Amino acid sequence: MATDALCAQVASKWQDAFARLNHGEPGISGLMAFSQAWNLATDFLRPKDIAEQRKQYNMNTVRAALSVVNNCRRLPALLEKFLEDLRKSYHLVAADLTQYLQDYEASEDGDTSVVLRLIYRLLEWYNAWSPPQELGPTISSAYTLNFQTQLFSILPPTFTSAFKALCKSSLPSDEYDATVPCEARESRLWAAFETLGLLDRYEYIVASVGYEHIEQHVLDVCEGSWSKPMLEDLRSWMSDKMVSWMLLPYARGATSPEHARTMLLGVGARFDFHMNKTLCDLRTKEIFDIIIDFPDSMGALQDLKDCLQRVDQRSALVQTLRKANQKRLLHPGADTKLILSQYVATIKCLRIIDPPGVLLFKVADPIRRYLRERPDTIRSIVANLVGDDDGGDSLVDENEPIQPLQQADVEEYSDPNWEPEPVDAGPDFRTNKPSDVISTLVSIYDSKDLFVKELQVLLAQRLLAITDDESDRVERERRNIEILKIRFGEAALQVCEVMLKDMTDSKRIDGHVQSRQASTVHPTIISKHFWPALEPSDIVMPGQFQKLQEQYSQEFNIFKPDKKLRWLPHLGKVHLELQLDDRVVEADVPPLEAAFIELFSEKTVWTVDELIKGVGSVDRSAALNALLTWVDRGILKEDTEGTFRLLEVAEEPSVGPSSLARPTPSAPELPPMQSVQQQQAEQMKVYWKFIEGMLTNLGALPLDRIQTMLKYAPGYDRSIEQLAAFMEAAKREGLVIGRDGQWRLNS
Repeated sequence: MATDALCAQVASKWQDAFARLNHGEPGISGLMAFSQAWNLATDFLRPKDIAEQRKQYNMNTVRAALSVVNNCRRLPALLEKFLEDLRKSYHLVAADLTQYLQDYEASEDGDTSVVLRLIYRLLEWYNAWSPPQELGPTISSAYTLNFQTQLFSILPPTFTSAFKALCKSSLPSDEYDATVPCEARESRLWAAFETLGLLDRYEYIVASVGYEHIEQHVLDVCEGSWSKPMLEDLRSWMSDKMVSWMLLPYARGATSPEHARTMLLGVGARFDFHMNKTLCDLRTKEIFDIIIDFPDSMGALQDLKDCLQRVDQRSALVQTLRKANQKRLLHPGADTKLILSQYVATIKCLRIIDPPGVLLFKVADPIRRYLRERPDTIRSIVANLVGDDDGGDSLVDENEPIQPLQQADVEEYSDPNWEPEPVDAGPDFRTNKPSDVISTLVSIYDSKDLFVKELQVLLAQRLLAITDDESDRVERERRNIEILKIRFGEAALQVCEVMLKDMTDSKRIDGHVQSRQASTVHPTIISKHFWPALEPSDIVMPGQFQKLQEQYSQEFNIFKPDKKLRWLPHLGKVHLELQLDDRVVEADVPPLEAAFIELFSEKTVWTVDELIKGVGSVDRSAALNALLTWVDRGILKEDTEGTFRLLEVAEEPSVGPSSLARPTPSAPELPPMQSVQQQQAEQMKVYWKFIEGMLTNLGALPLDRIQTMLKYAPGYDRSIEQLAAFMEAAKREGLVIGRDGQWRLNS
């Protein structure tokens, strides 16, 4: 049983509650008045179906009832009752929501007007159930929070896509006119979003709508358009189109333009960053084609430079370009001239994007290594330098000043204009940064000596290919050498000067010999020790050709008694006039073809083996090609396989098995000479005896030790990379074994 004290406490609280509700009225009249006010207030606040006719209330009576409840300090209980009724009645909102979303999904292409009506319907429910302002902000806030909580709990996953589609419909189009009213763009829609709590809940969707619109516009306007910078036009579009849309979700409460500008600072910076990132991603994806289109793509390069200052995507640019080069450029199907041309364009483009050259250093390394492995890289560069490249585009800009080859920069810390290297520069960055394009190409190799030797080979071929009618080409070659002296230095091109002098002296000597005894032979006389090695040949010119050579040699010995001529009969051109029974044929042919036709003056039928024996020693395929030249001219005829007959009287051409699929003979444009690689291989064979002796006496040695000891050998000037290549070649032939950096003989 309850104690007396507890009973007294309960009785006291009861009396206090009764007094608060009765307000000191006689009897229970005050309590009856509170009961009536409570019933009226709860009935007024109870959520009702807005589809039904709304009951009319006398607002003065309602306010009085709410005042009575408030005076009795029963507002918390009233709020609790109201929120419980709200929870129980929310099925009405859920039914409307489900119906609208079903209509939206059933519509064609997602009709956003259905979603718009749904938003306004939800706002209608919210306003219909909203408590009067007389109850104070606390109850209003509690109602808003509970209404939004209940709403979020019933929103299906499909609402997200519908909400996003509605936000997209509010975006300005290119034909958007701000003076034309559009309900989807009115602030009422965004105010409804805020009232229902959708802006805070789906803020990421609103932002994604803006981001995607920016991305689509950048792709539509900028993709493939490289001739002019697009960044300023994009920013103008942002100011004209996007800012007016951004004001609605992000600056609705602005009281002045300055206030709106302040509110948009953060989101505007994020949208501008996304625009820069999108443009940077697009240009990064297109970078290989942009480089191909250079210099017509200067606008895109300027955009990329500006974007990289805002967006840190330098590593992505490097990786993308390296992958594109590997896939589209650095493969056997690409011509070396094309690779060099693209490399030069890459140099120019990346220097525009990144003047310090860090990006170029990272991108160029695979290209340089690949070009270093190609056997014709040096020849292609040298041919372009001397204007012998038939590819069209020159690697060197004609407007670029001619300057000496530049060496890698050396750090000069006492320079007041010294700047530290960029943070993303590699450890070898400074030593690989020549500014001149030609210096960059030459720096692919460790020494410029390879280029000088290749230049000598190419100059020799071009000089020996000059005919009597092209004497002005010697002066052209002399001008080329004078220009190249500026780049490589006079000392490096002294041999070229000797070669040019030989051409002048040869013309003078020939003139003197011709003045003493006229001859049809006009040889080019060169110095044996200063010209590159010519490919040897055992051809011996027969008949009258040999007599003409002997007569010319005699006159030369009289003029130059201390010199001796050694003829190279496989080089040059021979002008012939063939007098046959019914015709006279003139032809300019290589010496081998002239030698064969001279033999036919002795007898009219020869076999291939007899002809080869008659001119010394020559490759059989070369002999057949030379004979087929006369067959095609109608001078010879192949009676049986390997047997040829002179046609003194022309025959009607006939198509036989031997004439089908016959290779078209073509004389080589340039005299055959050993390339730089062939000369180096021949010279390295001389040093093999030294290497063999080292490995025999000292056992296994590392490469740097072999290099150090070889420097004592007479005339050895090879780099350690060239020595490594030679040792690898010896390893392939089974002469040595290389393991763990040590080399030993394969005994």
